[in-house]
Order: sequence, then C-alpha cells, then structure tokens
Amino acid sequence: MTHEDARMQAACDYIRSHSEEPLSLDDMSRQAGLSPFHFLRRFKAFTGLTPKQFLDGCRLDALKGHLRGGGSVTEAIYEAGFGSSSRVYEKVDTRLGMTPKEYRTGGERVSISYVAERTAVGLMMMGATDRGLCFVQFGESEAELLEMLRGEYPKAQLTAMAEPYPEQFQAWMQALGAHLAGEQPNLCLPLDLRATAFQWKVWRYLQSIPYAEVQSYSEVAEGIGQPKAARAVARACATNRVAIVIPCHRVIRGTGELGGYRWGLDRKRALLDGERAARARGTRRQVGGS
Repeated sequence: MTHEDARMQAACDYIRSHSEEPLSLDDMSRQAGLSPFHFLRRFKAFTGLTPKQFLDGCRLDALKGHLRGGGSVTEAIYEAGFGSSSRVYEKVDTRLGMTPKEYRTGGERVSISYVAERTAVGLMMMGATDRGLCFVQFGESEAELLEMLRGEYPKAQLTAMAEPYPEQFQAWMQALGAHLAGEQPNLCLPLDLRATAFQWKVWRYLQSIPYAEVQSYSEVAEGIGQPKAARAVARACATNRVAIVIPCHRVIRGTGELGGYRWGLDRKRALLDGERAARARGTRRQVGGS
C-alpha cells in the first residue's frame, strides 16, 4: 500500500468511526492533512465515492444496526447521525433498498434481482436490492447458487436480471469483475445486509485490511478491540454473504495456514495469489515508470 493509499484508508476509517457525529468536508480534509479540494479529489479516486457519499453510506450502515436492535425508527435515525427523518426517506429508494420499517421486519416482500457470471475463480452470483448488494457468492452451478440465495432470503421476491442490465447493476458487476482481475484493488460498493452488531464490526474491519495482505483471526479480534473473540471472529467470517466485497479471504490462522473459507480453500488461495500477483505487477509498473 502506498503512502497516499494509507492516508485515504485512514480517512475512511476515521469517517466510519465518527459517522454518527456532524462531519463536514473541512473536518474530514483537516483530519487527512489536505485541503478540501485535494482531499475530495484523492478520496474519490481511492473509493469511487465522494466523502459525503461515503459518510452517508456509513450512516446507513449504522441505521441498519440500530433498526436491528429493535428500537423505534425515529430513535434509530437520529442515533445513526441523520439530522432529520426526511433525509433518510429521501435515500430509501436509492441506498437502503427498503423503508426503515421494512428493514426492521426482515425485508419481507422485498425484491432481489440476481445474475450469475463466470469469473477467474469460478461461477459467481450477485444479488441486490434496488441499491445494495445482499448476496455475492461462488458455486458450481446457477441452480446451486439460486438455492443458496433462496435459503438466505426465503421471504424475498427473487427475479433474474434481464439484459440490458440497469446502469447501476452493470457498474457493480464491472467493479467486481475488475477487482477479481486485479484491475481495481479497492471495492467500495453499497451493501444491504441483515447482521448482528458484532458481525458488522468484524465485517467493517475486514474491509480495512489492505489489498493483498492478510491478518490472523486473533489480529482481527485485537483490531476490533475484543482480543478474546478470535473464535467469534471466525464465525462472523463464515457467515459473510458477500464474498470479495467483505474480504474474509484475507483472514488466516495465526500459524500461517489458510484456515476455513465457505467457498473452498482452493478458491481462497487463488484469490490471495491473484491479489499478490496484481500488486507485484503494479509495483513493477511504478518502478518502470519512475
């Protein structure tokens, strides 16, 4: 990871950990040690999102966590850092994929569109609500993957995505394909998942592990501030429903062994080898161009 990437990753971490507070562009750029103009440009190049879009995504993740806690919708909205309920409902159709009340009740009657594509590491199915990925998994056949999707969301309406795909859906597919090909190291795609607060804490941390690097289950537990929770971290990795986007393949045993992976150890090894090869190619290009 370059110094510039490390700076932007630190900015992402700062926004995630302070998303329930009022944050302005000046606040975020000051924390990164850059002018607002340069911070905006570099942050968007790193994540594909503006700082405001990234902050809104973090607040929506927090909102989902509060809603799963069973409190009132109004309380959840304000605890997540939104200044008013109207601002949330403006984003409902484009980011949350359902109303806060529907989300709290488990997403009944929510529509999920899906498509299966061949990748360098096997057949992959992507499922999404209107504006969030809820399923990215690998399998041997489309029928097997569809059964897995039904098992994850038994109450949802599942619909095969017909071509031409909607622009946003196509963009997500292209981003995943480019990432698997080693052409886009950083993935910052919107998610629409149900999970416990602990799972979210682990998954967010996994997204901060740099491309082509690994950490042990114990290191992840330390990283989330719960050093005795290595086994719980392993369970959270095993329940991840969005492969690659939440990179649980970057977590290994403290001995250096790969450990488990719900989509197979050969695939886990291939993903890590592919990331390391892509990083090596990028390093050679930088050296050759200097």
